[in-house]
Amino acid sequence: VARAEGLLKTFREKAKARPLVDRLLGAPNVWYFGRKNEPAATAMAQELKAAGIDRFLWSANAPAEDVKSLAKMPDVLVGRYDCYRDIYTPQLVKELGWTASPNDEICRNTSAWPDDVIWNSADSNDVRRAWGVTCKDGKKRHCAAQCTLCKPKRVRANVTRELKTKPFNTRFIDVTMAIGAEECENPAHPMTRTQSRAAACEMLRLLGDDFGLVVGSEQGIDFAVPVCDYFEGMLAPWPCRMPHGRKGAQWTDIFREGLNPTNVTPAELSKVVDYHLGERYRVPLFELVYHDCCCAHWYWYDYSNRPICLWPKRDLLTVLYGTAPMYVFDYRLWTERKEMFVESYRRTCPVARRTGYSEMTDHRALTPDRRVQRSTFADGTVVTVNFGDRPYALEDGAVLAPHAHKVAFGNP
Repeated sequence: VARAEGLLKTFREKAKARPLVDRLLGAPNVWYFGRKNEPAATAMAQELKAAGIDRFLWSANAPAEDVKSLAKMPDVLVGRYDCYRDIYTPQLVKELGWTASPNDEICRNTSAWPDDVIWNSADSNDVRRAWGVTCKDGKKRHCAAQCTLCKPKRVRANVTRELKTKPFNTRFIDVTMAIGAEECENPAHPMTRTQSRAAACEMLRLLGDDFGLVVGSEQGIDFAVPVCDYFEGMLAPWPCRMPHGRKGAQWTDIFREGLNPTNVTPAELSKVVDYHLGERYRVPLFELVYHDCCCAHWYWYDYSNRPICLWPKRDLLTVLYGTAPMYVFDYRLWTERKEMFVESYRRTCPVARRTGYSEMTDHRALTPDRRVQRSTFADGTVVTVNFGDRPYALEDGAVLAPHAHKVAFGNP
């Protein structure tokens, strides 16, 4: 069905037009937040390389000189977060206490006000609200939402300007592919859902086709696969993710043994364990169709190393699906858990690299309780994972230990 509807564009096709796409396959998605007096981007990337994590997508932005250095590193992609949904109005910028910046347009979209906003109705005061932010007075106010029809021109202008000083080779566009198609009643740019979908794809398409970048977007949706190379969030089912917005959730939520620094309730954690990471309920439907077309990643508040106690379970799911992990960390966490980062990389990324150009041709449960599962890829690679607490006897007579996996690589 996906092929008939023109939704399949494989990595082989994408890499032929944009060779840098090859670097994405088997590359963990890295969000590093270094504080003052801690290693900056280039130095941290060099530490990753020295530790054996030699291929990665650097997503956390960086100053121009660091971007230039990262872009020259072999097997490294250097990305830039960007967002076009939210319009920070002049009044909102003032209430936030922000100062003017040369990069005001990137993520803030200040010039989109008031002409490019979505109207919910024929009433010009009925403006659609977007992201909520807390202002200096402690009150929460919302951005306005930019009409999707107006986004491609702003993307082109912003990326053209920024690439003159920062040679990013990757761009991540937040929100747009997570909210679905929208309608707009603004008479300056009335929009149907069909037009919204086309405009959303156009803004991703021009990043790849016109700028030659590797392209990422939030959440994921099938119609964007031909114009997008990776989705942040496709591995993380929306209804049962880790809670958002808790202190440390996006930086250093390490869940030290015996401690719970972010006040995640037992019920919230149980939901994650039982459903979000529950092998009895998960089926890799996206990977079965699009594994060789688009990388599915975890989410930025529900990433591989959050919480630490579930990191091994996330790695088992990651290797079973033949995709790459996502790491969010600061320098303290890196120094405390360096061995775990390296082990995770070695466990998951060789499989993602080897099978990146291959379709997932089969996925099945080998036991009635679904505790043992197997994925097969078109190159012949077979990954078997035992999520259970008991050893499992494989067909060749070997025994697969509890909470372990076995890989039989096919032809490269």
